[in-house]
Amino acid sequence: MSNKNIGIKDVAAAAGVSVTTVSHVLNDVSYARISSETRAKVKSAAAQLSYGPNRLAQALRTRRTGLLGLVSEDIATTPHAGRIILGADDAARARGYNLMIVNTSISASPGSRNADVEGLLERQVDGILYATMYHRILDVPGNLGTVPAVLVGAVSSGSTIAAVVPDEEGGAKTAVTALLAAGHTRIGFLNSTDDVPSSHGRLRGFTDTLSAAGLDGAAAPVQTGPSEVQGGYEAALRMLQLSKPPTGIFCYNDRMAMGAYRAAAELGLSVPADLSIVGFDDQELIAGNLHPGLTTVALPHYEMGAWATGALIDAIEGKVDLAGLELHPTVLDCPLLTRGSVGPPRIPLRPEGTFAQHRA
Repeated sequence: MSNKNIGIKDVAAAAGVSVTTVSHVLNDVSYARISSETRAKVKSAAAQLSYGPNRLAQALRTRRTGLLGLVSEDIATTPHAGRIILGADDAARARGYNLMIVNTSISASPGSRNADVEGLLERQVDGILYATMYHRILDVPGNLGTVPAVLVGAVSSGSTIAAVVPDEEGGAKTAVTALLAAGHTRIGFLNSTDDVPSSHGRLRGFTDTLSAAGLDGAAAPVQTGPSEVQGGYEAALRMLQLSKPPTGIFCYNDRMAMGAYRAAAELGLSVPADLSIVGFDDQELIAGNLHPGLTTVALPHYEMGAWATGALIDAIEGKVDLAGLELHPTVLDCPLLTRGSVGPPRIPLRPEGTFAQHRA
């Protein structure tokens, strides 16, 4: 039973460490770089002093339960976006909160989503995160705004809910800039046929970056297809059989890039000697296992989960007003991960006639 007269500062003093270190140890913060010896010392000091947070007393005093709800729209079932949950959980633990996860599906009915949120509200969560599998415009459950809420990887179609999303245009700029820096002046884009913010944002980033480099971005070859391996393969075949095919290709995602690898191989082209390819998403099972490894832009899944949780807790504790974050989503950078799929073009091209006048 915990001693109500003993506080975290007493534990820190007894263990000879900082209050932050005690908090990280007792909340099992996974990213904290604390030696096993120090962890043992902190836990021993806490045990000797009979220190432990009295959740019931805290709840009565603050009218908070220390629970956060996370509605996971399919992300809990995939390693691709699962780092959203890891980032959220780490950030929650660091602040003394616990995460309660409910999995739903993009195909779930509005009534089912409302029921998922209601289930969390019945457990008196202090706030709710709603995380989507990919960047999209979301019809949020009507009861989501009952407590402080933040969307992760999505923006609300109607009601104003604070949100954090990846920088789609900036990520595309980073990808195209990598190809430009390698010397490519004829660059194509394999885009998704999905009508979602990511396909529109990445296309804008692609054309604007080429135009800013003095090339005709509006005339750059663009082929579209389903955002899967087969879609990338078919779109790449069409692009690579143009009269003036590109020497570098930016792909909507890593799955389409994998299809582009296959198309290049069938046409006798070597990556990156004959064709450079850049993906998007950093799906490790794909990007790290293609040969050569795929240079790609990473989605900030962990960072989005951590940022959203920090903002949510700040709102719960009265440190920020989420209303100030509702008009525009917070946008996080998408960094480039360099592997082996980008090299200089085999034959330098003159600026004139850089692009074939063709679009799918």
